Amino acid sequence: MLVLLPPSEGKATGGRGAPLDLARLSHPALTPVRARLVAALQDAALRDPAGLQAALACPAGEVAQDAALTSSPTMPALRRYTGVVYEALSPATLSPAGRRRASGSLRVASALFGLLAPRDPVPAYRLSAGTSLPGVGSLAAAWRPVLEPELAGHRLVVDLRSGPYAALARLPHAVQVRVLRETDGVRTVVSHDNKWTKGRLARALCEGGARSVRDVAEAGRTVADLVEVDGRRVDLVLFGLARGRDGGAVDAGRAGGSGSRGVQVGPAVSAKAPATVRSAASDA
Repeated sequence: MLVLLPPSEGKATGGRGAPLDLARLSHPALTPVRARLVAALQDAALRDPAGLQAALACPAGEVAQDAALTSSPTMPALRRYTGVVYEALSPATLSPAGRRRASGSLRVASALFGLLAPRDPVPAYRLSAGTSLPGVGSLAAAWRPVLEPELAGHRLVVDLRSGPYAALARLPHAVQVRVLRETDGVRTVVSHDNKWTKGRLARALCEGGARSVRDVAEAGRTVADLVEVDGRRVDLVLFGLARGRDGGAVDAGRAGGSGSRGVQVGPAVSAKAPATVRSAASDA
């Protein structure tokens, strides 16, 4: 099982690790593209910081981080990212078995590094998947030739990436997960719900593991009110606020693939039945 997480714009600053050494990162087949992008991003930050700031729509301080990419301290990737997905995942509170599974199964889909394992030491940086770098152009054009074959050999890939990051590597064989909120019969995508629920699903998969689409759907039962399976797509449907489901608790994932809810239902969904799985096709 490989679980692809979206990165987060929010990142912890600082670190105690030695400066970036691409040779220490997992997935060495990606090193040439990583080196090219690190050089291009750092050069853009040094030569035209205002232009890079405008392209990234970020504070000047984050451009300064890009200018110091090869000299600033590093920390493990799973500690570097601090957005909603990672808050919901709460890696520090995983069980020992969950931490071991996370180490082997979680990967962050990064615009700069391609794929990052939880312990890969990386500096703080800012680069979005939709950015076009001088001398590089489209990041999708740079990453697809190496990322797609790198991921093709994995039997079960659970894709939790957002659209721009999914464009960096097309994975028709992956399990695609969508999070939808249903209100008065109408389903919509709500950004915070989407991120929080995907983080909770990643946690459940770390605690319980998965070998098939059905296993992913069963893990989804612990974080959603309704789970629908259509081929290799799994829809997680919420009838209320995602964060309200567990009150911020961090033990939901320990239900893993057990099929129990594993969460405390918030007031908005207290009248609903336990999550169910509906399958529209085989989960081969």
